[in-house]
Amino acid sequence: MRKTQTLLLLLAGVAFAANELTVEQAIQVREPSDLHFSPDGKRLALTVQEPPTGRAALRHIWLYDAATHETRQWTSSAKSESSPRWSPDGKFLAFLSDREDNQQIWLMMAAGGEALKLTTGKSAVTQFKWSRDGKTIAFLAQEPRSEAEEKKQRDGDDARVIDADRKPECIWTVDVATRKVKRVTGGPYAVREFEWLPDGKRFLAVATDKPEADLRNMERIYSVSAEDGKFTELSWPKAPFRGIQVSPDGASVAFVMSAEDSPQAQDLFIAPVNLQNAKNITAAKDRPVTSFQWIDNSEIAALFSTGFHGELDAVGRQIRKLAAADSTEVAQFAVSSQGALAYVAETASVLPELWADGKVVSRFNDGFTQAGLQKAEFFEYKSFDGTPIEAALFRGAGTRDGEPAATIMMIHGGPAGAWRNRFDALTQLLVARGYTVVQPNIRGSTGYGQKFLVSNKGDWGFGDFKDVMAGVDDLVRRKIADPNRLGIAGWSYGGYMAEWAITKTDRFKVAICGAGMADLATEFGTESRSAGDEWYFGTPYENLAGFQRSSPIAYIKNAKTPTLILQGEADTTDPISQSQMLYHGLKRYNVPAVFVVYPREPHGLREQKHIIDRYRRSVEFVEKYLGTPAAATQQ
Repeated sequence: MRKTQTLLLLLAGVAFAANELTVEQAIQVREPSDLHFSPDGKRLALTVQEPPTGRAALRHIWLYDAATHETRQWTSSAKSESSPRWSPDGKFLAFLSDREDNQQIWLMMAAGGEALKLTTGKSAVTQFKWSRDGKTIAFLAQEPRSEAEEKKQRDGDDARVIDADRKPECIWTVDVATRKVKRVTGGPYAVREFEWLPDGKRFLAVATDKPEADLRNMERIYSVSAEDGKFTELSWPKAPFRGIQVSPDGASVAFVMSAEDSPQAQDLFIAPVNLQNAKNITAAKDRPVTSFQWIDNSEIAALFSTGFHGELDAVGRQIRKLAAADSTEVAQFAVSSQGALAYVAETASVLPELWADGKVVSRFNDGFTQAGLQKAEFFEYKSFDGTPIEAALFRGAGTRDGEPAATIMMIHGGPAGAWRNRFDALTQLLVARGYTVVQPNIRGSTGYGQKFLVSNKGDWGFGDFKDVMAGVDDLVRRKIADPNRLGIAGWSYGGYMAEWAITKTDRFKVAICGAGMADLATEFGTESRSAGDEWYFGTPYENLAGFQRSSPIAYIKNAKTPTLILQGEADTTDPISQSQMLYHGLKRYNVPAVFVVYPREPHGLREQKHIIDRYRRSVEFVEKYLGTPAAATQQ
């Protein structure tokens, strides 16, 4: 089977000549995720996302056999399949696919054969769960448009009343034997996630009865009757929370929630199913839980973010390591009821693969083994106030110790995000051409404890920017970075930081701003979900001065740095108006600027040609203003 996988990769054109990396090759990553063991623990189902082609990146389901240690592709339609879920008896595998129309639930015998379409509807299914007896599947889908609404749409009479015409996601059920569908819940409740309770008569659901309200912490945890859809409120956490999971015996529920004032959920809590007296079981760790799964009724496997790495521990009775936080980044995992462990691991220079029984059992990204990817060198420096900042250093191809190189400071999104020990295409493309790249986890990043996470509240552009510049000074002092050939780049919050930098210093000779934020007040009023930003600044209606103080556009007349602006036209997270404001401001003051808009694209680019254009254009822009590193041209 391994030979077959390698042959397929070679035929797909993913193999590399030594020490070469083109833009087309850099996007050929296959990404395994969403791991689930069969009830007997003998097989593992997972989703593998293929490299982007055309306007989408297809996903397919693969199976790993624990007895033979073979990994094989299980679905292979011309469309996508994802979210594989075993029936409780292990005889069937249900999954989502858009192979006929929109995304619906399909069912296949675990032994193989033809897939059966289980649901058909006007609205796409976004998630689903088997009942514990295996007779019913519950799923989430929006309320469908009525016939009258459909006719108006066809006739072009399609004016929408904002919020009033919002279609909330509801819980539905489908009888597996008869394929009869029943709607369980309806407006005004919008459901984000749910879990069956063991009796099959109720759900635990995270929902809100005010989906139109763009306010923080409006979602609550409810008990929902599977018979009549009645909602009974159990808890209103009043803090960010996510990921409810019911224990195997149905007596407890676990979820991730903020124990303190925080922009994101961090700690793992356990409570009785009535949600009373929830207990924080990871408080002593002071690191965010990114995902978790019940091992048994008293112990949970939890994946912690620890700076650039992920650490997988068992928590409950006591904390014990399942997979250590070393040079390998654990990104996804699954545990079986028999105690087997499987996970996806990677580094910045070794692409993600499936691990089981302590070894690699897949070859999804074999073609990258000869790509000459640069390893990350992790180091720490002190910022202006003594705060330690961890960063990853990628030395440009051909650089030599003691010879300063053209250097790009690459800023992550968020701000409650972080660089991890994972492959980043733009970083490796720049490194292959001789540029040194640095990824700093500046204050506000996740994975360094609660105090560090909240240290940039109401302070964007000040302490965090000083962290960036302290890193620059450290690199220059150590003769790693050439002070005359510096650049800065980022996407989302990283794009914002690049915009801020060009208004505060002329030390950078080139900047790349992807989907950034120029005016925080107008961004708050035009983005799709402003509640996330509210934690940092409040609202511009009550704190306009605070928003303006941290807005790059307020200082745009100081900018001199040549700037490349990249923006998805359909981005509702950081709308196109933000990039338009930046571009107009730069042009007003005669700063060299290029503004590239990608049609149809949301906050992250999805279409193959657009992704290629982004990377190629970014590299060429850096080369134009920093020059081609001599070391790279001599190779």
